[in-house]
Amino acid sequence: MARLDRLGPAKEVAQIGAAIGREFSHVLLAAVVRRPEAELVSSLDRLIRAGLLFCKGMPPHTTYLFKHVLVQDAAYGTLLRQPRRALHARIADTLERLPDIAEGQPDLLARHYTEAGLIDKAAALWGKAALRSLERSALVEAIEQLKRALGQIATLPSTPSLRREEIKLQFALIYPLMQVKGIAAPEGTAAAERARLLIEQPQALGEPPEDPLLRFRALRALHSTSIVAFNGDLARERAAHLLALAEKLGGKVPLMGGHAAMGFTLVFTGSFAEALVRLDQVIALYNPVEHRPLATRVFQDPRVAALIYRSLALWALGHPVAALASAEQAVSEAREIGRAALLMHAMSETCLTQLISGNYATAQALADELIGLAEEKGSVVWKTGGMLRRAGVLASTGKLADAVSIFTSTIPVMRSTGTTLHRSVWLSNLARACGELGQFKEASSYISQAITAVQTTNETWYEADVHRIAGEIALMSPERDTAKAEACFERALAVARAQQAKSFELRAAMSMARLWRDQAKRDEARELLAPVYGWFTEGFDTLDLKQAKALLDELAA
Repeated sequence: MARLDRLGPAKEVAQIGAAIGREFSHVLLAAVVRRPEAELVSSLDRLIRAGLLFCKGMPPHTTYLFKHVLVQDAAYGTLLRQPRRALHARIADTLERLPDIAEGQPDLLARHYTEAGLIDKAAALWGKAALRSLERSALVEAIEQLKRALGQIATLPSTPSLRREEIKLQFALIYPLMQVKGIAAPEGTAAAERARLLIEQPQALGEPPEDPLLRFRALRALHSTSIVAFNGDLARERAAHLLALAEKLGGKVPLMGGHAAMGFTLVFTGSFAEALVRLDQVIALYNPVEHRPLATRVFQDPRVAALIYRSLALWALGHPVAALASAEQAVSEAREIGRAALLMHAMSETCLTQLISGNYATAQALADELIGLAEEKGSVVWKTGGMLRRAGVLASTGKLADAVSIFTSTIPVMRSTGTTLHRSVWLSNLARACGELGQFKEASSYISQAITAVQTTNETWYEADVHRIAGEIALMSPERDTAKAEACFERALAVARAQQAKSFELRAAMSMARLWRDQAKRDEARELLAPVYGWFTEGFDTLDLKQAKALLDELAA
């Protein structure tokens, strides 16, 4: 500080530069300082000779950099509160007259208006900066900017226009929070609930909503939390409410949202055929020209989402070729749209379709890409989902110890985000891997947890395979409990038949047929498996159908 005091008029130049930032351009500095050029250059030369600034570039593109952040802090710290505020207001006013900065760097303007104490302008600019960050999928940055904007709005007197702005920004906060922290994490749920409450305030005051779909969007976000923190009964209730509200509102957008919410819910509660009807309605209503821009506002695309879950429904119903086509189309269209969260969603769920179809190389590629993109965007929840899918591939390709290691370290992380969706899938696959490694105590524990997860959440789409895997584990143990295994396979067959889930029925029938073959019941085994295999009309080069054909050939020999 003493060195600065000895610099005379150059001290003020250092203070102004420090307020602008660690690095600043000559053009901006000159516009703020408002001194004769010769006097400004003399002051800058003095600062450079004193070792406080570095100079880079040639006029008119010269920039200056404080030698160390401590030097900048020292210069800035000599400013008293009121002069400091006035200086930031001057800097902001100058920046607003530079079109490239005013339009391209709203966050820079917002920072100076904040320091100037001009909160109304700062809040609007933080909001603008946040929406820019969302456009380029800078999720963590957007969260910080939105929180700043909302925090500043909360300090201002409430007006109709400010209430509308707060609602818009609160809605914008839901998406990045859910993508970074997890859809079912407390932060995202609280943001969605806060948005719902904010909508009701203007309505209570007789103010018409700026967007009549806002309440629908808030309820849709809350429905998403009941899917990810899966609660089958609550998800059905919320989906039915959304569908009723959509029909009341009319229009394609809410109807697509209502059918999609019900379709997702029906897939995960094992009503595959009914789900397919709903998801096909979404696709029928969708117009790319009219509706694809929605992805920039609500950060999801109705058609892509429908294609994703349609792939799971089609696979379960015994149409593996159509399922894989739907999965591949979902990822392709998500890439075209170019929204990181949409692509991560598509890769995550279609990776599951590829995995259960036995396309392990494709599933591995999707998991690897998902993990990389999630790391880039700072999304713990999507990275964790990618790791679980990687473990699923490892478990299915014989790399059992690696799979167990990833599963046991990652399942608790996923649970910490509030996510329970697919918990039975990963626990049952972990149980199978432990059984194949001879870790029967652990296998028994994990498969019991998987069955409990199905029962407590009513996520039943994978229930048949959970019981089938329980039967396989009973046969792996040293005691080889054939009675328990047969009961598990019978349960798996009953669940699959009730759900019309031919692919799961085929798997259960193969497990039972192998047991009966080993018990010299070859005719019974063939009579069970042959009709199920004979039902299929496509996908004969997929893993399950090839294994079923080989087993039938063996039984016929």
